[in-house]
Amino acid sequence: MTGATLLRGFDVHAREIRGLRTRYWAGGDGPPLVLVHGLGGAAVNFTELAPLLARRHRVLVPDLPGHGGTEPLARLESLADLAGHVAAVAEFEGMRPAAVVGYSMGGLVALRLAVGGPDAVSALALVAPAGIVSTTRRAELWLAAVTAIRPARFVARFRSSIARRPNLRLPVFGYWGAEDPLALPPEAVLGFLAAQPEHEDVVSAARALRRDDPRPDLERIRCPTLLVWGARDRLIPLEDAFEFARRLGCPLRILPAAGHLVVGEFPRECAALLEDFLDGVRKVDEVPGEAEALGEPGREGTDA
Repeated sequence: MTGATLLRGFDVHAREIRGLRTRYWAGGDGPPLVLVHGLGGAAVNFTELAPLLARRHRVLVPDLPGHGGTEPLARLESLADLAGHVAAVAEFEGMRPAAVVGYSMGGLVALRLAVGGPDAVSALALVAPAGIVSTTRRAELWLAAVTAIRPARFVARFRSSIARRPNLRLPVFGYWGAEDPLALPPEAVLGFLAAQPEHEDVVSAARALRRDDPRPDLERIRCPTLLVWGARDRLIPLEDAFEFARRLGCPLRILPAAGHLVVGEFPRECAALLEDFLDGVRKVDEVPGEAEALGEPGREGTDA
């Protein structure tokens, strides 16, 4: 199965946007929703989640610059540069303002979009966002090694075998990514690996990630916000989730059996949490003044 067919029901586009060859997927009908993938990922990372959300939304899923089928930026100084390109793709598709879901590093890109262009973001959902632990010295060394060696590019050659044979998933996704790699759906495995050989520049994004501490800006987020986290995330620990929730003043929903690859491990549960949140946002928009714990400043909540 190729990247072009992994996102069921979606159309793949290759367009020049702001002078950059850009690949993105679009599908479904309804209120606009943008999904932003993480470092070293691609749009097809959402192969399990995006079709579920497209049942009720017009969903846009771009490859970030330097990732998948999108060219690198000539100069990438900060994650705000990636956020600017996501905003340009959404504008090109007539999908502004939109709710934005950011996963891992994509969560930090989505935050930068909400801070720098609040009119473009109607609601914000952050799924295991990077930004706190990724500024540590340990993370700096890990990111430098992984982006230089790029082991996933080698592993991707055998993605079909890994998808078919659960026992091969343990060395690839074990410990750091999935709590139960053997239970990953085959299409999720392909979605996490398919675009690896295409990446042209993940190093610049990794450098920008290491420099970007979102904590000073979190209280500037004004749109309804939700956090979703895997309780067994070993890459971005649950301690970060509580700090994000405290600083954002928003609800935190925890999936007890999930690791970092939560969008592939528990796509239905993620979709249900996101839909419930977005439904609440729409109700508040329809009935001004209605009290809902949707992440307005000063509201907090956690679910285990």
